[in-house]
Amino acid sequence: MKHSTRESWLEAGVKALTPLFSKAGYAVPLCKVSCGFASTGTRSGHIGQCWSTKASADGLNQVFVSPALEDAVEVLDTLLHELVHAVDNCEHKHGKEFKKIATKLGMVGPMRSAGAGPALKEVLKDIAAKLGAYPHARLSVPKKAAARAPRPRAKCVRCGFTVPMLREFLHYGPPICPKDRIEMEALGDWDAI
Repeated sequence: MKHSTRESWLEAGVKALTPLFSKAGYAVPLCKVSCGFASTGTRSGHIGQCWSTKASADGLNQVFVSPALEDAVEVLDTLLHELVHAVDNCEHKHGKEFKKIATKLGMVGPMRSAGAGPALKEVLKDIAAKLGAYPHARLSVPKKAAARAPRPRAKCVRCGFTVPMLREFLHYGPPICPKDRIEMEALGDWDAI
């Protein structure tokens, strides 16, 4: 099979994964599937997301697979995880109901990142071979380290009690130590008001 778009491939992937759910006693609801980032953005590390029918104007689950993925088996594995959410309509997050469905399918690991176990991985490899190449080139997203200045603090020169300060209250000056009843010493950048 040759697919010209990611969405076509992903839709075919849903159809190919549906019998696995049927065999386990679950029905995959009609859903829309696409390649896109999770609502949490690129820094969260989420590689998939399913939206409940309540969030969608057309009443269908919306499934997204990260554009950072390009390996067909990994994409199917992520799609399978998100379809478990669709079967549950995102009601139980990664709780007992999710785990019940996932383990029946052959998924393993912590449920927040549950993926195909060895036997299921082989099934996904067969499905990927039948679907053909995933028509997508991985999108490299640079990970920016958030540059944060250390928070201003106040420290008692007698007992060493230290307290972090909120920038919005720095203009009041250092607080009084609750133990020694003396003004505490300002530490860090108190001028960044």
